[in-house]
Amino acid sequence: MTATDRSLELITAAAQAAADKLAHDVIAYDVSDVLSITDAFLLASAPNDRQVKSIVDEIEERLQKELGAKPVRREGDRESRWILLDYVDIVVHVQHSEERVFYALERLWKDCPEIELPADAKATRGKGAEHAELKAAEADGEPGGEW
Repeated sequence: MTATDRSLELITAAAQAAADKLAHDVIAYDVSDVLSITDAFLLASAPNDRQVKSIVDEIEERLQKELGAKPVRREGDRESRWILLDYVDIVVHVQHSEERVFYALERLWKDCPEIELPADAKATRGKGAEHAELKAAEADGEPGGEW
């Protein structure tokens, strides 16, 4: 079994919305062969809680406006470290960068086929690592950091 056309349409729109809000490391997996509860997972991250919330809000708004889709469940709002949007056909995980590294969801789903995403979403790959290196350099007082 593979993800339905509707699931792929939702994943594509959600990935583009995440990329438009400067999410890091956007990736999607077709989990339909291993899970019966959903077809696909979208993973994205951001370096701070406000951006996590902004990405989630944009995904929700875009899917509602363009595709008439509303999540049946939204979890994790209070702390905005890991927000989950459950659309039944797809599940979107937007995590703070630290949670993304700690929980490493990619490791769990690496055997599932990766879903092709829009170019803007693919361009976000590696942005989390770039951001972490920049923050580390700033903390060490290297040029470009705050004094």
